[in-house]
Amino acid sequence: MPKTVKLMQGSEACTAGALAAGLRFYAGYPITPSTEVAELCSEELPKIGGTFVQMEDEIGSIAAIIGASLTGKKAMTATSGPGFSLMQECIGYASLCEIPIVIINAQRMGPSTGMPTSPAQGDVMQARWGTHGDHAIIVLAPGNVRECFELTIRAFDLAEKYRVPVIVLTDEVISHMREKVELPDPRDVKPLRRAMPKAPAGYKPYAADPNGGVPLMAPFGSGYRWHCTGLFHEESGAPSGKAEVADALVRRLDAKITNNVDDICECAEESTKDCEVLVVAFGSSAMSALSAVRRARKEGIKAGLLRPKTLWPFPEKAFKAAAAKAKTIVVPEMNLGQLALEVERIAGCNSQVVRVGKVNGELFRPEEVYAAITGAK
Repeated sequence: MPKTVKLMQGSEACTAGALAAGLRFYAGYPITPSTEVAELCSEELPKIGGTFVQMEDEIGSIAAIIGASLTGKKAMTATSGPGFSLMQECIGYASLCEIPIVIINAQRMGPSTGMPTSPAQGDVMQARWGTHGDHAIIVLAPGNVRECFELTIRAFDLAEKYRVPVIVLTDEVISHMREKVELPDPRDVKPLRRAMPKAPAGYKPYAADPNGGVPLMAPFGSGYRWHCTGLFHEESGAPSGKAEVADALVRRLDAKITNNVDDICECAEESTKDCEVLVVAFGSSAMSALSAVRRARKEGIKAGLLRPKTLWPFPEKAFKAAAAKAKTIVVPEMNLGQLALEVERIAGCNSQVVRVGKVNGELFRPEEVYAAITGAK
């Protein structure tokens, strides 16, 4: 099949990936640096019979895509900073009600209005724990424009497979940088289709499928009658205040993610098999980290890079393997140590963890990461 080579912006690649994955409903509110996603969806969705709606705010936006997903449509929104904060309660609702949606969050400097046009990576923990209560979530982090396309497709597939909100965590640099990208023929993209129950009779929307712990989801309006509530609920969807129902539900929601980490988690690695200094970085920070690691290698320093494409659940198995021989772990990130917290938790006392935080709205330069590598050698 013929392929297309394009010079693309990260936000454009996210949009192309979403359309290839079957996106048919987008609701959003313009906010820097994610607005290009909304603009492109407004142009492209009507061409294929899809729907674009500009909502009054980010709360309305995520509520709208939840409603669209309940009717069987693949749905997405995009936001940044304060908008992502506004979406948190509905992310919790979608998590408890097991409604597949995709949220692109192009990180920017914060808190509050911050520096809207400057890059940051301060939403790592918010993406995981922003909504209250124990909840399952999947967060993907593209490291270049090509991955914006690929991981947005993957976000839709994972959302449908596990009936869970999936966040694509980009940043201002990844969203706005341009690279040459080779796109596959649309006919070669095989997006995952939502599994349907066999018949309306006796349908229970929250009865876990024995093959993966994920209930089969019938679209509203398709002849299936079911109740969807943010209260804890039984398999029928009926609200329940029973302790045993709450316990079983929360544990199942957690298990459908934690029991499938090998399927969900992805990493990119370079020179990790013998590294004595391991650099752990994601997103745009990883681009500078890669240059620093390659320079260190040329100078005889056994440095390696682990770049998580999946931030949550954190790829613990891959990290432990990469860190097995490392005396020091360097974590450059555009925040004051959010990813480093997870690295420190898993590394324990086995390695020294060096935090390299940056919160001035500027991207890391390779020499900054290189200095941390040589200083930690």
